[in-house]
Amino acid sequence: MRTDKALIFSDLDGTLLDHFTYKANDAYNTIDKLKSADIPVILNTSKTRAELTNIQTELTLNTPFIVENGAAIFIPKNTFKQQPADTKEVDNYWVKSFASSREFWLDLLDSISEDFKGLYQGFSSMSVEKLSEITGLSLEKSEQAKQRQYGEPIHWLGDEYTKNLFIERLIDYGANVVQGGRFIHLSGHCDKGQALIWLTERYRELYDTDTIHTIALGDGENDIAMLEAADIAIQIRSPVHDFPKLFRQNRQTIRTEQYGPSGWAEAIQTLIFEQSSFNQSNKG
Repeated sequence: MRTDKALIFSDLDGTLLDHFTYKANDAYNTIDKLKSADIPVILNTSKTRAELTNIQTELTLNTPFIVENGAAIFIPKNTFKQQPADTKEVDNYWVKSFASSREFWLDLLDSISEDFKGLYQGFSSMSVEKLSEITGLSLEKSEQAKQRQYGEPIHWLGDEYTKNLFIERLIDYGANVVQGGRFIHLSGHCDKGQALIWLTERYRELYDTDTIHTIALGDGENDIAMLEAADIAIQIRSPVHDFPKLFRQNRQTIRTEQYGPSGWAEAIQTLIFEQSSFNQSNKG
C-alpha cells in the first residue's frame, strides 16, 4: 500500500484513548502501520504539553502535536527543513502560539467569580487529588494536566441554565469557550481546526504539493472545528454522549460502530489500508 501525502489529526480522550481507561491498546497495531506507511499521526487535543510529551513517548510518535484545543503547536525541530515563520524556539521544539497566556484568562475568571461563586472550580484552584478523583487519572498525570499554559479548564458544579449564563458572560468578555468531554475549556479564539489548517500548510511547503489529504478523528464538541476543517472527518462513537452535529457539505464523514481506540483503528484500517478507492486515488 502506498498513500500519497496524508496527514492524520487525532483527538485523544474518548478517541485514541479509551474514555474510561485512557489506554490506546486497541489502536497500537494501526499506529504501527501508519508509521510504516510514513503517514504522520498528529495529536490534536485539549491536553497540555506536559501530558503530550509523555503520551508521544508512550505511542512512540515523533510528530508535531497540538495542545490545549488548538492554543499552540509544538513541532520537533527535525520535522521541517527550516524553522517556520512566526514560531519561537522552546527546548527541542518550534512553537506556534494562537492564544494568550493562562494568566490572562485567570484574571478574566477572577473578574466574574463573585456572580458564580461556588458553581465552578478551575484546574488552577483544584488539588491534584481532586482532579485525579474527577478524571480517574493517576496523581502523576493529574499533575501534568494542571500545567496549563494557554487556558483554563473548568469543572462546572451548577445547573445547565446557570452554566449557559456563565458561558455567555465569558464570551461577552472576549473569551472562546468550548465544551469538552468533561470540562468547559476557556481560552482565546483558537481551535483545533485553525491549528490543523496552519500545520497542513507547513507540510504542503515541505512536500511541495497541494495534494495533501487531511483526516481528522474526534468524538466531542471541542473536535468540531477540526472535523469541519479536514478533508475526511471520522466521528468516534462515545459511550457517554451522542455524535456532535457537523455541517460538512460534499465531504466525507464517517461514524464508527465501535468506541474509542477500537473505533479509531476500525476507521483508519478501513479507510487507508482496505479501501482501494482511497489508495488508488492517492497513488504517487
